[in-house]
Amino acid sequence: MTKKESGGFAGLFAEYEARAGKKSRAVRTGDTVVGTVVAIGSDAVFVGLGGKSEGVIERAELITKDGELTVQVGDTVKAHVVAIRDGQVVLRTRLGGGDDALAELGQAKDSGAPVIGRVTGVNKGGVEVEIGSVRAFCPISQLEAGFVEDAQAYVGRDLEFRVTQLERGQRDGEHGERANVVLSRRAHLEAERMRMAAELRAGLSVGMTVRGSITRVKDFGAFVDLGGIEGLVHVSEIGFARVGHPSEALSVGDVVEAQITKIEPSLDPKKPDRISLSVKALSTDPLVEATGKLARGSRHQGKVVRLEPFGAIVAIEGGVEGLVHVSELASDRRVRHARDVVNIGQDVEVVVLEVDPTRRRISLSMKQVAAQREAADVAAYQRPGSASLGTFGDLLGKKLRRS
Repeated sequence: MTKKESGGFAGLFAEYEARAGKKSRAVRTGDTVVGTVVAIGSDAVFVGLGGKSEGVIERAELITKDGELTVQVGDTVKAHVVAIRDGQVVLRTRLGGGDDALAELGQAKDSGAPVIGRVTGVNKGGVEVEIGSVRAFCPISQLEAGFVEDAQAYVGRDLEFRVTQLERGQRDGEHGERANVVLSRRAHLEAERMRMAAELRAGLSVGMTVRGSITRVKDFGAFVDLGGIEGLVHVSEIGFARVGHPSEALSVGDVVEAQITKIEPSLDPKKPDRISLSVKALSTDPLVEATGKLARGSRHQGKVVRLEPFGAIVAIEGGVEGLVHVSELASDRRVRHARDVVNIGQDVEVVVLEVDPTRRRISLSMKQVAAQREAADVAAYQRPGSASLGTFGDLLGKKLRRS
């Protein structure tokens, strides 16, 4: 026996307490914790829990059938907090597998700690589970967070459950004490999800970039699963281009990156905080990139993307959209509606009239295209040496000379 294994439970714990100093114990009964073995005694193993507290596990729990200790100083162990007595955090690595299985399951029920059981069969309304020497029952509605169609697929699997009901019965000399034990895996999964969500929420802040998958698409935006907690991308924050409905840009299952723009704490403990996200915030405004090319009077190729009573919306450089007002659609007639001149999807040529980056508005004209072409034709006609028909007098003189 080594020096670290010598001494009784009380002496070794006192020695460890003196070495570790007084520390605040943040753990609570029912928690699942991960710690490091810091000392081993003759009847107990001491576990450091990240400087927050210290726990103790009965040595017998960590010994194999052959009497071999399964851990040594420095090893990492996962355990459940079953009690806190006089400042000591009592841990168990397994519940329901000891000499008094029902007492351990009672501890698990009171503390909320999960138990591990093997699904051994399917019966009417649920599955049979063995936890050590105890037979228990889990209703099929409590087997999964969602609907379970075929419980047979769970037979033979070791799963974690919460004990929701435990009624000790009369002792049977042949089979020992009988009990009615009801389990819920769904409660365990939901508790784990809430724990993970709380840990995740604690690490979130405005301005942070997060990654998640689309879970729901609504008229007003899309919900993103960030790993146990949801955020909302409002339709106005999907992109710089106008989106009529979120489904035009996003689908359930899509993985997106977004920036957290707002976190509104919930006043209802049963409801999560509201987290607002923006996909647009992580992309470059195409208007900024295109501004240098959109000088007043410049001509561009574009495509009609929408028609409104007041004009046509045309996508030009890099997908930037501008408005051709009805008054700028044609020069040879009065236009009452954009559809009288152009169609959605039609390729058109436009002239930039004005760019307003602040209001993110671009005014375009199709009428000015024709005006520019006419001006170019006049300029070409007036250039020295250009081929032209000449004046009326020149033409009359040529005709007289030929006659």
